[in-house]
Amino acid sequence: MQTSPAATRQAPRPARPDVDPAPAPPLPSRTARAADAEAPVSGRRFGLPTATALVMGNIIGGGIFMIPAAVAPYGTVSLLAFAVLTVGAITLALVFGRLARRDPRTGGPYVYAREAFGDFAGFLAAWSYWITTWVSNAALAVAAVGYLDVLWPVGHSTGLTLACALAVQWLPALANLAGTRYVGAVQLVSTVLKFVPLLVVSVAGLTAFDPANLGPFDATGDGWLGGATAAAAILLFSYLGVESAAMSAGQVRDPERNVGRASVLGTVGAAVVYLLGTLAVFGTVAHERLIGSTAPFSDAVNTVFGGSWGGTAVAVAALVSMAGALNGWTLLSAQAPYAAAKDGLFPAVFTVERRGVPVVGVLAGVTLASLLTVLDFASGAKSAFDTLVLVTTFTATVPYLLSTAAQLRWLLRGDRARVAPARLARDLTLALGAFAFSAWLVVGAGWTAVCQGTLFLLAGVLVHAVRTVRRRA
Repeated sequence: MQTSPAATRQAPRPARPDVDPAPAPPLPSRTARAADAEAPVSGRRFGLPTATALVMGNIIGGGIFMIPAAVAPYGTVSLLAFAVLTVGAITLALVFGRLARRDPRTGGPYVYAREAFGDFAGFLAAWSYWITTWVSNAALAVAAVGYLDVLWPVGHSTGLTLACALAVQWLPALANLAGTRYVGAVQLVSTVLKFVPLLVVSVAGLTAFDPANLGPFDATGDGWLGGATAAAAILLFSYLGVESAAMSAGQVRDPERNVGRASVLGTVGAAVVYLLGTLAVFGTVAHERLIGSTAPFSDAVNTVFGGSWGGTAVAVAALVSMAGALNGWTLLSAQAPYAAAKDGLFPAVFTVERRGVPVVGVLAGVTLASLLTVLDFASGAKSAFDTLVLVTTFTATVPYLLSTAAQLRWLLRGDRARVAPARLARDLTLALGAFAFSAWLVVGAGWTAVCQGTLFLLAGVLVHAVRTVRRRA
C-alpha cells in the first residue's frame, strides 16, 4: 500500500495507555504504521457493519451445515467442546482487537508476528495462514456439493460433482476481482440471507427437541476429555475467521476502533447461531442417522416439518452461506501474501492490485484450492471434508499461536508504569488463555493432520530460504 506524502508528514499520535513494543530498527515505526493504515487505498473501505459481516460471514460458512455430522461420532461431549471453543474464540477475537489497535495494517497475524519476532516468524505466519485460507475454500467446496445434491442430484457423476465444486470456488473469485465494493456488498447480503433462516431453523428445531436422539455422551469410549479434544479440533473449522477484520485492517475505516468491535460482534453473533443450530440438529436427527448424514440441517428440517420442502429451503440457505464464506475467504487468501510481499518475503507479484483487491493472490488461492479439491474429492465428500478440516485446524493455530505470543511479548516488555495493573492483568489473562486454547487445538488435530500440515510448512521454509538468498543477492 503506497503512503501519500501528506500522510508521511503527519505528526505522531499521542501514546495510547496500552503497552507499546520496543520497535526493531528495520521495522516501521508506530507513526509509519498509522500513516500506512490511513493511506488511501483503491476501492472503498469497509465500515463497521461490513467488517462485522466479513467476520460473521467467514465464520458462518460451511461449518455450521456440516459440523453436526462431523462431530456426531464423538457423542454429545462435542456440545461441551463447542461451549469451550466458543469461549476460546471470543478470547481470540478480543486479542486480535487489541493487536489491531497497536498495529492497524493489512496482514493481521503476519504483521504482529513479524514485528515481534522478525522476518522468519512473520513469513511462517503468512505462509500458514495462506494455506489455511485456500484449504478452507477447498473444504467449503466439498460441503457445498453435499447440499447442492439435495437440490440437484450430482453425486451420480464424478465429473459433474467436480465441475460443481470448482464452480462454487471460481464464482466468488470473480466477484473479488470486480473490486472491494462488490466484495462488501456480497458479504452483507449473504450474511443476512443465511443468518435469519439459520436462526429460524434453530428455534424451530429446539421446539421439536427429543433427548432420545442425542446418543451417548462419550460415543468413542476413549474418555470424555479425549473425545472433547478431538471434537474441538474439528469444530475449530467452524470458528476460523475470527481474525478476518484484523487480516483486512487496511480496508477497514478507523481500524484501531472498528477491527476489535467487528471481531467480537461477529464472533458472538456466529456463536449464538452455532450453538443453537448444533443443539437443534442433535435433538431432532437420530444419532445413528446423523453420523452418516451429508446434509444434517436438511435432515433436521425434514424431521421437524415433514416432507422435503424444508430440507430444500435449508439447502438453498447453505449454498448462500457457503458462497458468502467463499467470497470472504477468497479475499483473505490474497491479504496474507499481499502483506508479506510488500516486505519482500513473498514474490513482488502478489502486491499487484486492481480495484483494491490483490489480483494475483486471488487467482493463486482459487487455483490451489481447485487443485486440492480435485485431488481430495475422490476419497468421498464426507471423508474429504473431515481431512481438510483437520489440516486447516493445524495450519490456523500457527498464526494464532504466533499472534498471541506477540501480544504476550509486548505486554511483558512494555512500560508497565504507564498501564493500570488491572488492565495489564486482564490483557495478560486474555493472551495466556488464547495461547493455551490454540495449543490445545494442535493436540486435538491429531498426528495425521499435524504431519500433513507440517509438510505444508516445510515447503514454506524452502520458499523462505530461496527468497532470502534472492533478496541478499
